[in-house]
This record gives sequence, structure tokens and C-alpha cells, in this order.
Amino acid sequence: MSISLIGIAFIGLMLVASAVRILREYERGVVFRLGRLAGVRGPGLVLLVPIVDKMVKIPLRVVTMDVAPQDIITKDNVSVKVNAVVYFRVMDPSKAVNEVEDYLYATTQLAQTTLRSVVGQFELDQLLSEREIINQRLQHIIDAQTDAWGVKVSMVEVKHVDLPAEMQRAIARQAEAERERRSKVIHADGEFQASGKLREAADVLAGNPATLQLRFLQTLTEVAAEKNSTIVFPVPIDLFEPLISALRKRGE
Repeated sequence: MSISLIGIAFIGLMLVASAVRILREYERGVVFRLGRLAGVRGPGLVLLVPIVDKMVKIPLRVVTMDVAPQDIITKDNVSVKVNAVVYFRVMDPSKAVNEVEDYLYATTQLAQTTLRSVVGQFELDQLLSEREIINQRLQHIIDAQTDAWGVKVSMVEVKHVDLPAEMQRAIARQAEAERERRSKVIHADGEFQASGKLREAADVLAGNPATLQLRFLQTLTEVAAEKNSTIVFPVPIDLFEPLISALRKRGE
């Protein structure tokens, strides 16, 4: 008799344990009663009818999903490997259970196929420089498809673009040529500006011969201060013009 009572008590405890569920703040429970949708419960304490009710637990937190590298041919026929990361969360737990068999797997497959389709519409230069446009297009397309599953895709980011070795060398040569072009342009611009300043200085010196003589003497002083060896320096005849004029007047 005691054994029967113990068995009945044990079964009763098991039924009570199966009828009581506790859901965290970020969890919801989709309840089915005899196979029919009975609603979404939670968070907190949830009471179920033993044997009759079944509950599927769905997390509502943002899921960070890494999309495996995909072999893609760009619009200009360059073969690359591209991977991405997708951020999404369940907004409607009942749809995530009833509308799709496995919303995580379905979102993963959709992200992979969409990544190949969208990146294939861009050229390599656009893929490297217009990441934000590609990310927005990926997010818009994937989110539109997953909306029927109760899943909201908040952000998609292209994480890495793996280029072939020969393409990396070509891009490096292109970047080097671009830097050399900029260097030459800057050098030519500097020469142009310097020539303008030299022309202005020449105009000033031509207007006052004494200024030219002072500049000449200043140059001699600088050279004498830096060098200890003997320097043969041509002296302009204009420096002696006043002395020559004075001697001619005396001779007259």
C-alpha cells in the first residue's frame, strides 16, 4: 500500500513539474494545446496543462551570425572570397516557430545566397570602396525575406574580402603608381609656386640695383661662414661701377 502511495505521489510530482515553467526576461514560450497554437507566454512563471500543453522556448536576444566565406565572381570577372556577419533577433515568436522549420538555419542560408547575389553585382573597386552601400542593400534584402518568419535583421556587415595573390600585387602596383603620381603633382605645384616667388623677387631686385649688391654680399658672408677652403667667386662688374665712375671723373 505504501509503495502505491509513493508511486502516485511521484507521478503527481512529475505532472506538477511538467506543468510549471519559468522563462527569463529574454525568453518567450510558444504554447501548443493538442497541436493547436494557444498563444505566447512569458516571461516569468508559466503554468501548463500536463500532457495537453507543449511549449517551445524562443530567445529574443540579438543573434550574431557569422556567414561563411563565399566564392563570388564580381561584375568585372574577379574571383574573390567574401564573408559577412549578420545581426538579427526574433520579433514574433509564434511566426518563428510556425512559419519556418528552423529560423536560425533558414536565416543563415538566406544570408549566404544573398551575399553571393548582391556582391556579384558590383565591380572589385566598388566592393572595396563602397562597403556601406553593399551592407545596406544586404540588410534590406535579407530583412524583407525574414519578415514573414518574425525575424528582424538589424544590420549586415561585409567583414573580409579575400583577393587572389595576383590581384593583390596588381592593386599594390596601382596604389604605388597613384602615390607616385600625387608626388609628382605636388612637386610640380611646388616648383610652380616657387617660380612665381622667384619672379617677384627678380622684379624687386631689378628695380633697385643696390638690393642686388646687398644680396650678393650676404651670399658671400654665408659661404664664408660655412666653408674654410678658398673659394673663387665671380664678382659682378656692377659692384665696381661707382668706383670706376669716380676714377673717370678724376681723370677728366
